[in-house]
Amino acid sequence: MADKRDKKRLRKRLTLRFGITQPTRIAFTEDISPEGMFIKTTNISAPGSTVLIDIDIQENLTVSLEARVMWAKKVPPQMIHLVRKSGMGVRITRFTSGEEHYLKLCQELHNR
Repeated sequence: MADKRDKKRLRKRLTLRFGITQPTRIAFTEDISPEGMFIKTTNISAPGSTVLIDIDIQENLTVSLEARVMWAKKVPPQMIHLVRKSGMGVRITRFTSGEEHYLKLCQELHNR
C-alpha cells in the first residue's frame, strides 16, 4: 500500500490515553507528525470514528486533541510485539490544549 502522507512521520514513543467519549485507554505513539500519529494498541477504534487523545509530552505537560481514525489493524494482545503495525493511524482534527508544545516537539524531532 502506498504512503499517501505529504510529510514523513517521526519516530517517537510517548504515553497517551485515548477513547471515544473520554481518553481512558492507555497506549503509546510509535510515530508522530504535525498532522497525525500512529497509536500502538490492541484496543482499536473503527476507521472514520473520532477519538479524544491526551498525550504526555513531558512531566506535567499534557496535550489534548481530537483525531479521526484513518485506518486500524487489530492484532491479538499476545502478538502485538510480533506484528510491525498493530494499532491505528489517526489524523489530528483539532487541538483542545497544548498545540504549540506538540508542534514544537515535532519540529525538534525533524531537526535532529
